[in-house]
Amino acid sequence: MNFTQCLREIQGDGQDGPGLTEAAARSLYAAVLDGGVPELELGALLAALHCKGESLAELVGFYQALTERTCRLRQPTASVRPVVLGSYGGTRHKPNLLPLLAFLLQRFGVPVLIHGPLQGEGRVTGARVFRELGVMPCTTLGEAERQLEKERIAFVPTAVLSPGLAGLMALRSRLGTPSAGHFLARFLDPFEHGGFRVIASETERGPQKARDLLVAVEGHGLLLAGVEGEPYADPSCRPRLEYFRDGTAQILFEAECGQARRSSNLMAGADPRTTAGWIAHALVGEASLPMPIVNQLACCLYGAGYTDDMNQAKAIVAVEAHGLATT
Repeated sequence: MNFTQCLREIQGDGQDGPGLTEAAARSLYAAVLDGGVPELELGALLAALHCKGESLAELVGFYQALTERTCRLRQPTASVRPVVLGSYGGTRHKPNLLPLLAFLLQRFGVPVLIHGPLQGEGRVTGARVFRELGVMPCTTLGEAERQLEKERIAFVPTAVLSPGLAGLMALRSRLGTPSAGHFLARFLDPFEHGGFRVIASETERGPQKARDLLVAVEGHGLLLAGVEGEPYADPSCRPRLEYFRDGTAQILFEAECGQARRSSNLMAGADPRTTAGWIAHALVGEASLPMPIVNQLACCLYGAGYTDDMNQAKAIVAVEAHGLATT
C-alpha cells in the first residue's frame, strides 16, 4: 500500500474534497491495526487525519477494518442480547456510576460486557470501580465467556478484544492527540450475533459523528452524551437517549435537567472506593437511584430485547425501582 499517496489524499493535494474512499480507508486502517505502517508514516497519517477530521466514508472504512480485527465472543445463553458498555472516558470531577447501570442490568438477567483500558491517566476508570465491587478484569476471551455465562457481568480490557486497537490508542501519550481509534473503540461489539451497544460521546462533534456512523453501518445501540465520556446518564441532567437500529434513529427520552438532583449531592467523594460503596448501598435500597439512570436502564432493557415495547420497559423498571428510592 502506498502510504504517501494515502497522505496526499487525506490532505487533498490541492484538490477539493480531501479524504479517502471507504475502500481505501478500510485498507489503510487494516494496515494500521496489523502493525503494517512504518512509524514515521503512521505518525504523519494520524496527525493529518486529526487535523482534517475524518469523513463519514473514512470512518465507515475504519469501522469495517476494526470489526474484522475484533476478537469474537460466544453469545451467552440468555433470552436477550448482551449489553456492551465501552468505558473509555474515565471521570475526573464526578463519580463514575457506570457500574451502577451494569449491576442493575445484571439484576434483570441481562449479560453485560464492559470493555476499556485499565489505566485512566489520572481519571477514575470503570475498571477501578468495578474492581472495588469485586469484578476483576478478564485476561482471556475464554474467561470472559465463562464470567458472562455464570455471573452475567464481565470487564474485558481493550487489549484482549483488539490488540491492534489498544496499541494504536497507546500512541496518544506520544502524539499528544487522540486518533479515530479513540472514537471507534466505543463502537466495539465482540459478540458473534451482536450485542446492544451503549455509546457515549463527549466532544462537540462527537454526537453527530456517532449518529452518522450508526446510521451508515445500520448499527444497533443507544447513543447519549456521556459523563466525561463514560456511557451512563448524568444524574444531574438527563441527556437525550437516542436508539438506533437498522439505519433508523428514535429518541426514547429527550434531555431534561429540571428534576434530577445534582450528582455532587449523591456522595461525599468521587474516588473509586467511595463510589463503589455508594453503588453497593444504592443496589440494596440504602441510597437513591438517580432517575436519569433508571430511564437509561429502561432503554437498555428495550434494546436488549427484554421486552419489545418501550412503554412496557418503562413500566417494568418502575416496578423494580419501586422498592428502591429514586431521585
